[in-house]
Amino acid sequence: MKQLVTAERLCLISHTLSMAFGLAGLLLVLPNPEFIVNLSEFGQKVFQWSMAGGGVSYIILGAAAVALYAYRVLGTRLWLTFMVPAVVLSLGSELLGTSTGFPFGHYQYLSGLGYKVAGLVPFTIPLSWFYMGLVCYVLARAGLESIQLPTWVRQIGAIALGALLLTAWDFVLDPAMSQTQFPFWQFQEEGAFFGMPYRNLTGWMGTGAIFMSVAAFFWGKAPLRLSRSQLGLPLITYIVNFAFGAVITLVALDSRFVIPTLLSMVLGVVPAVVLWWIASPLEAAETEMAIEPLPANTLSQVSLPPVEVAAK
Repeated sequence: MKQLVTAERLCLISHTLSMAFGLAGLLLVLPNPEFIVNLSEFGQKVFQWSMAGGGVSYIILGAAAVALYAYRVLGTRLWLTFMVPAVVLSLGSELLGTSTGFPFGHYQYLSGLGYKVAGLVPFTIPLSWFYMGLVCYVLARAGLESIQLPTWVRQIGAIALGALLLTAWDFVLDPAMSQTQFPFWQFQEEGAFFGMPYRNLTGWMGTGAIFMSVAAFFWGKAPLRLSRSQLGLPLITYIVNFAFGAVITLVALDSRFVIPTLLSMVLGVVPAVVLWWIASPLEAAETEMAIEPLPANTLSQVSLPPVEVAAK
């Protein structure tokens, strides 16, 4: 178990560092070509490799960290019954979108995110749907479990809230990845929502809700009792991925994009933190031990030492 925790943390740290390195490259190095020219031949090769593989590596590392977390904390069944639907259904949605324009609008992927499935969708894209989708759903479901609500309300609420968290992240992701000087994909139509078509947002919400609903069916009605400490990785993953898109959006684009960034915070980051906060501060086993009452006949089974009475 300790080895799993170590591997999980190493993947999360590497995921975060790779995004920080990508930020430096996109915002500081690429806009200043003289810096690249002054590098040694070896340095230029390293930089070219990092720019070519940076997008792939940070997504793979994020997916690996979340997969290890899900295996360790949720178990094999819950991990796979979320990952498989998320990867398969998001890939199908992306292939449909890049082919027909439904449900996200007309767009196409450029280079930088790895091998393209059917020449249309980078293989890393379904992995990003998986790892961000899982952290959003786990935060939503575990947080709502701590509130006294009917089971069906918690079930539907977790799907809706998880899909909302996922879509809120896209408010900063899409501008950062499609409208900057060095894009990874581009829309082929001018969208009314800060360059994005409104159906892109409904497409995100719908795609997330569909694979989360499939996962919820397989997970069943059993409560997901996770403590704040057990929700640490999902919260950190959500925040660092939000920060990656938000920094690029605010630095590389004009002041108009403060609005979608604030919307992403209000609809995504703030609810994620609140859901983490309202979760139990103790792990389920510790909570049960803390509140477990003593058996009724406990006192009768306790043998007291004999009491000596001093003679007068």
